[in-house]
Amino acid sequence: MQYSRKMGLDYGKARIGVAFSDLSSTIASADHIYKTQTEEKDLAYFSNLIKEKTVNLVVFGLPLNADGTESEMTKVVREFAEKLRVSTGVEVAFQDERYTSFEAEELLKEAKIKWEKRKELLDKVSAQIILQNYLDENPNKKGE
Repeated sequence: MQYSRKMGLDYGKARIGVAFSDLSSTIASADHIYKTQTEEKDLAYFSNLIKEKTVNLVVFGLPLNADGTESEMTKVVREFAEKLRVSTGVEVAFQDERYTSFEAEELLKEAKIKWEKRKELLDKVSAQIILQNYLDENPNKKGE
């Protein structure tokens, strides 16, 4: 069985939280926060990261409204995901990200991390939760 990594992204206009799975696609780990630049530079950055980390699937957090309908930001995320898919050939998937920021905030509070530091960690921990939720809900995608 060939192992490869999954990457989770918590996409925002100013920052993108990044998480990766282990090689068996079982456990997601928060990795870093990327500060957005131009769309062209952002696509180049993530294209290189996909190659460097041997990523075969990128899971985007999908920002839905509380009632499950799509928002303006949902469209922005889908468009960026499609451009990344076209430029890299990597498969993309979407995971409902409602409440992940709240969940990330609660985890960081429980860990007694001060607000200034929590602010820095929030996006990448959200990306980790998005990716872990996807991995848990799609066990058939593990080795792919």
